[in-house]
Amino acid sequence: MTQQAQATYQAAIRDFQQARKQAAMQQLLARFRGDGDKLLPFNEISQQLHPTGEMIAHGAQEIPLTKIVGSVSRHEDFTRSFLPKRDADLERWAGVRTAVSDMVGMPPIAVYQIGDAYFVQDGNHRVSIARRLDSKTITAYVIEVKTRVPFSADDDPNEIICKAHYADFLAQTNLDKLRPEADLTMTFCGQYRVFLEQIASGCKAVTPNQNLLSSSDIENQAVVCWYDQIFLPVIQIIRNLGILHHFPERTEADMYLLLSERRNQLEQELGWQVEMESGVSDLMMTPIESPGLLKRVMQSIMPSPAKEFAPGLWRQQQLARRRHHHLFKHILMGLDGSAENWRIFENYIQAPFLTQDHILGLHVVTQKDLLASNHVRHMRERFYEGIASAGIQGEFAVEVGSNPVQVLNKRAAWVDLVVVRGTRHPDKRPLTQTSPELRLLVKQCPRPIEVVPDGAQTDYSRPLLAYDGSPKADEALFIATYFASRWQRSLTVVTVETEHTTAAAMQRAQKYLTQHGVTDVNYILGSGVIAETVLATAAAHECNLLLLGGFSFRSLRSLTLGSSAERILLEFPQPMYICR
Repeated sequence: MTQQAQATYQAAIRDFQQARKQAAMQQLLARFRGDGDKLLPFNEISQQLHPTGEMIAHGAQEIPLTKIVGSVSRHEDFTRSFLPKRDADLERWAGVRTAVSDMVGMPPIAVYQIGDAYFVQDGNHRVSIARRLDSKTITAYVIEVKTRVPFSADDDPNEIICKAHYADFLAQTNLDKLRPEADLTMTFCGQYRVFLEQIASGCKAVTPNQNLLSSSDIENQAVVCWYDQIFLPVIQIIRNLGILHHFPERTEADMYLLLSERRNQLEQELGWQVEMESGVSDLMMTPIESPGLLKRVMQSIMPSPAKEFAPGLWRQQQLARRRHHHLFKHILMGLDGSAENWRIFENYIQAPFLTQDHILGLHVVTQKDLLASNHVRHMRERFYEGIASAGIQGEFAVEVGSNPVQVLNKRAAWVDLVVVRGTRHPDKRPLTQTSPELRLLVKQCPRPIEVVPDGAQTDYSRPLLAYDGSPKADEALFIATYFASRWQRSLTVVTVETEHTTAAAMQRAQKYLTQHGVTDVNYILGSGVIAETVLATAAAHECNLLLLGGFSFRSLRSLTLGSSAERILLEFPQPMYICR
């Protein structure tokens, strides 16, 4: 060995010793921080991600050194940044380092590629030395290995574990082959069992010739059925409403899982089946400051009774769910056990517009010992007899509570419509003011409310929309359009000109209805006292359904507008939809 070569070799030895000290320091810091500083084992990682068997040779190319995260056989010998961990490597390392004073002339290495990450098959020492020389890339012969789950060079150990669980899920379901566009990655790594349980029990694939199918074909149909009919509709709503903007640290599958778990809890608490899609939009009501994800989700799904909802959330959810032709699938009806309340219930469930709807009857008792009373038992029996005779589905629940309105509001977030009795004066004269309970319900309920006065019929053949152009009135316009278009009703629209409402409001309503194909409309532009004009219009056209925006009791302006709506509510003798 020449004197110059000897000097180069001694410099390589010193460089190795310095690299070993850095490696020891990195390992010590990693233990204190709990970080992973190990190279990833190719065989273990590829098996965890379930290779498809497809391998593609890409030939020689320049690859980023920072994307090399593992090794086939030397993952125990180097740190994640390819610093040497074994003193026994000194001679080999120094020999390679001596052979190249720079990257010029270094033979290409050989690597396997998974995703955007690389694993060294041959040339671990060359990678280590290239890193010491601060090179950015290295020449490599690349063979790409396809796996069922994508992999990234930036994945930390926890993400790798999650992807391994996902790969196991895909191996059991073949979802990546049945629906290649599906992405069910989660940060809740061990919860894929929930999806497997739903596939097994929640969606039975039925075909005319199912007896001719193999067991694997039946299992594949169940997977596709679950994904298309159960999972994907919820995900579409999450996307349409931009829910993930409120939870950027989570994935779509995470949010589906949280909703699914919350639904299971609610079904136990509420005593009836809950449609998971119903609570999705309430995720948008997330508090700005909250201690943790799960609590944030729970608070947003079951908001505080004192919270007043902004207009439009319900409509936004229904549009996201593509429920244009079936707005009121789940209907919550308060039952107080009175004769008039039963008359309203029995008349309501016979209405011709109830098709494939789900009636949820709710009775509130003041004490726990009343839950098993004969009165409650008779109510339950009468409820189920009624829905059976009407040929519709329904569930009856009893809950203990001192305030029935709070109980209704708690459950309202998971239905499409709340139906309550509008009590009248015993001698049929109108009351002088609405009850505090109804006021509170109108103010806080996150869903449209149908108030059915004593003695009213539920024909709904001649609806009247009272429209003033406000955001809440827009919600009433949305429902009026639904009634007129689906049930072919002739609609009357009345707008009363005031200092706050002009003729432009009626023009807006007319434009909206025309765009949605509703042309059988009688438009009336009135003036004077709002309540008197609306009630007179209803009487003149024999309207038996009234739709209007909800009213508030807080602002100075609402002293006029709110009192008008309250007077209409008290004096209109037929069902009325209060929308927000």
